[in-house]
Amino acid sequence: MRFACLAVLRMFGWLALLARSDRAKDAEILILRHQVAMLQRQVKTPRLSWADRALLAALAGFAAPFPAFAVRCLPDPGPGQ
Repeated sequence: MRFACLAVLRMFGWLALLARSDRAKDAEILILRHQVAMLQRQVKTPRLSWADRALLAALAGFAAPFPAFAVRCLPDPGPGQ
């Protein structure tokens, strides 16, 4: 039963990917690359500079048709920021 559920979820994920435009896919790749580069610079808690926040906000605008992704990709700034 669990396998069937996972297979159906994976299939819907692939269908959602097919519905996306190339521009949205490119924006998602750029967001993920920037996050990896940002996390490689920081060992502990990720601290976003104003430039990091601006870039992520701009790129998240391209992923706007998929708001769940846009919300999930922006890290929490943490307490006091």
